[in-house]
Amino acid sequence: MKNWDINRLSGALGAEVQGIDLATVSSNDIAEIRRLLAEHMVLFFPQQNLSVEDHVALGRHFGELEGHPNLKNPYLDHPEVFELAASNGGVADEWHTDLTFQEQPSLMSILNMVKCPATGGDTMWTNLCAAFDALSPPIQELCAGLTALHDALPHNHPEQMAIHPVVRIHPETGRKALYVNEHFTRRIVEMNAPESAALLDFLTGWVQNPRFTVRYRWSEGAIGIWDNRCTQHYVLNDFSEERVIQRVTVVGDQPTGEGARWPAWLNDDRRSAISRHDRQLALFLKSRNRD
Repeated sequence: MKNWDINRLSGALGAEVQGIDLATVSSNDIAEIRRLLAEHMVLFFPQQNLSVEDHVALGRHFGELEGHPNLKNPYLDHPEVFELAASNGGVADEWHTDLTFQEQPSLMSILNMVKCPATGGDTMWTNLCAAFDALSPPIQELCAGLTALHDALPHNHPEQMAIHPVVRIHPETGRKALYVNEHFTRRIVEMNAPESAALLDFLTGWVQNPRFTVRYRWSEGAIGIWDNRCTQHYVLNDFSEERVIQRVTVVGDQPTGEGARWPAWLNDDRRSAISRHDRQLALFLKSRNRD
């Protein structure tokens, strides 16, 4: 490694890296960034000021890139760059992991802070592996045997759905991560609707505990890189000036866990008023059986 200055930002996750020019990275640099990302989960590189072309080139070092399936860029026209501007509703102020409604959710994201307010607009990340490790053994065992339905309802596409393990095993580190989020996760597949709501409410709140998190104060031109397989993030909507980010997203892999230990719960005995809570899950499972 060259003369990089690496500073941890919290006990849970996150490090700021200085002394590298991301526009001129070598293969050895990329290997070191991968190693640091496995250790810290989210990395920040201030004062990079990358062009769109350099940003895309950086992302391609890590894999194939994908645009956003549902949201349109307000200013930039580029198929591999996703842009959010606060003046166009671009404030992601709900805890989430990117694109978990897809069968292969994004592996990692690389964000360029194009324009940021003088104060406010920080982003928080949470360590989903630490959140799992801090659960009691009985809850860990229960969650490891469950799966959850995710959808794109926040993008007005509730028909875009996928089922993933509640506890995902990271393919590189082998660590277990709680893989449910308040933005995209709708239902525990193996539980009835009231049980699912209670457990999801607990788990999505649990991962937001401050001891699992880091908060980063942006500056224009800074780059953030995070691993979507073991983190969630959240933007603080506490600012009034314009905030514009551009992000490239690396195509993901299939989330794997220990496997569901029980069948899907569907109230098939008799249709009743409460059956409406099972309708989305039933329709999705039916569509998968047809495929």
